Amino acid sequence: MTATVSTTDTPLNASRASGPGFARKAKAYLALTKPRVIELLLVSTLPTMIYAERGFPSIGLILATLVGGAFAAGSAGAFNCYIDRDIDKLMARTENRPLVTGEVTPREALVFSWLLGAAAIAILWFGANPLSAWLGLGAIFFYVVIYTIILKRRTAQNIVWGGAAGCFPVLIAWAAVTNSVEWPAIILFMVIFLWTPPHYWPLSMRYGEDYRNAKVPMLGAIAGAKVVSVQVVLYAWAMVACSLLMVPAGGAGWVYTVTAVLAGAWFLYESHALYNRAQREDIPDKRAMKVFHGSISYLTLLFIALAVDPFIGPAVIGG
Repeated sequence: MTATVSTTDTPLNASRASGPGFARKAKAYLALTKPRVIELLLVSTLPTMIYAERGFPSIGLILATLVGGAFAAGSAGAFNCYIDRDIDKLMARTENRPLVTGEVTPREALVFSWLLGAAAIAILWFGANPLSAWLGLGAIFFYVVIYTIILKRRTAQNIVWGGAAGCFPVLIAWAAVTNSVEWPAIILFMVIFLWTPPHYWPLSMRYGEDYRNAKVPMLGAIAGAKVVSVQVVLYAWAMVACSLLMVPAGGAGWVYTVTAVLAGAWFLYESHALYNRAQREDIPDKRAMKVFHGSISYLTLLFIALAVDPFIGPAVIGG
C-alpha cells in the first residue's frame, strides 16, 4: 500500500514549515554569541555607568552602551565558536554548539561575527563616543586573538591573561559616561581581572576530562586539585584587597564598602573551604561548582552595591 503525499505547500503550510526553521536558526545564531557570558558582562556595565555619572545617565546613552557592549561580546563569542569548532566537538560541555551540530555553517558564523562586531563599534562610536568604541574593538581583539588564537591552546595561564577581555565592559562603561578612563575604572578592571581565575578554574576542574580530551591546557584540568585550590585562594585574596581600593582611590561610600567586605569575606570562606577539601584529596565536583557559582554571586552583589552607592551617603574617605 502506498500513500500519496502532496508536495505543494499552501501559504499556511509554507508558513508552518518556515516558522520553526527560522526560529531554530535564530536560536542557533543567538547561541553563537554565548548569551550567558553576555549577561554576566552586562552586570558590570550599568552599575559602572551609574557610579561614573553619580546618578543615572541618559536612557539613550545607557541603551547604546548596553547594546553596543552586548554586540561586542557576542561578536567575540561567535568568533571564538568559529575558531574552536574543532575542539568543541570533542567536549561534552560544548558538543551542542551550533557549529558542531551543523545548525550554522562556518561561513555563516564568520560573516555573522564580523557583522555583529561592526555593528557594535558603530553603535558605541555614534551612540556613546569614539573612546568607548575603540575599547570595544580592543575587547574583541583581546578575546579573539590574544586568548582564543594565541593563549588558549598553549599555556595553562590562558584564562589569566585572556580573561582580561572580560574586564573591558567597565572601561567601556566609564568611557561612555566620562569620555575618559580614570582610576576607579582601572580598579574595577583589576577586580574582574583577579576574579576571573577563581571563577573559571573551578569550572575547568569540573570539566577536566573534557579539556584533556581536547588538549586544552586549562590549569584546572592539568594540575592537581591541591595546586589549583592554592591559586584560587591567592587570587581571591588579591581580588578582595583590590575591591577595597575603591574606598581610598575611587570615592566609594558605605554601601559599597560594607558589601565589598562582607561579600569578600564570604567568597574567601568558600575559597578556603575548597582548599581544605583539596588538601584532604576530597573534592567532589559539587564543591568546585559551589565556588564557581559563588563567584558569580559575589560579583553581582559587588556591582549592585556600586550602583546603589552614589545615592546613599557620602564617600567613606573625604566625604
